[in-house]
Amino acid sequence: MSKSKRLIDKLKEKYKLVILNDDTFEEKASFNASLWYLIIGTASFAILFVFLTIATIKFTPLREYLTGNTEASSKKEIIAAFSKADSLQELAKANEMYLNNLKNVMNGTIDQKQSKKPINNNSKASDSIVLNQKITKEEKDLRKMIESEGKFDLNEEENKPKTGISSYTFFSPLRGQITEDFDSKKQHLGVDIATRKNENIKATLEGTVVFSNFTSETGYVIAIQHSNNLLSFYKHCSVLLKKAGSFVRVGEVIAVVGNTGEYSTGPHLHFELWFNGTAINPKNYMTF
Repeated sequence: MSKSKRLIDKLKEKYKLVILNDDTFEEKASFNASLWYLIIGTASFAILFVFLTIATIKFTPLREYLTGNTEASSKKEIIAAFSKADSLQELAKANEMYLNNLKNVMNGTIDQKQSKKPINNNSKASDSIVLNQKITKEEKDLRKMIESEGKFDLNEEENKPKTGISSYTFFSPLRGQITEDFDSKKQHLGVDIATRKNENIKATLEGTVVFSNFTSETGYVIAIQHSNNLLSFYKHCSVLLKKAGSFVRVGEVIAVVGNTGEYSTGPHLHFELWFNGTAINPKNYMTF
């Protein structure tokens, strides 16, 4: 008998797989199959397992973890997300620098201190405060002259741009006695004007209110952005009459004199002018 025939006969031989209870030796199940069928079944299972593995790797996201390859669309989304995150981070840094610089300008100091708003909010005018709405004849004439010239309208593009601060005609925000002059060496970047409490504070030029809130050092502060990169600050107020974003005209009442903030020693107005990011002496451009 040839070897091949003997091999075929062996493959055709039947085997029995019996499952017995270990304690009672009771037969629970049995399977009869030839060796040939067992080999075919084992090979079929192996082929099916390999096929399922390949399909899982190819058609599911699992391949990114096994092979390290990423689809082009996924790469684009990741790059776009990182780019957007980087842009937002840069924007946040720029906004933080802007707010810190604005805080330094308002406080007149280099050190940045966190300000906490007091529990008792006096930003709204109380019944005890009586605004002095009487306008003298000189003020009325000055307002008419300024408005007729049309120099301060930020919305008219046909107006000639101002080339320097000397081109402005400033309105005095308050009449009173100057108790401390401008001194850049002492970091006193404005003038202190002493007057009676609850006197009205007026806008020196028309513009847009960019800050109207409380700071611990300088109390209630209002800041106005004028044209040609000019800023005016009014500090130690008792009441703020304008909110951020409001447009005010020259000579319009914007606040009330007070004695708020850690740096205040009595009822007065601390008034500052900033031109192109540099503090200037207000006494050089107006009288108080």
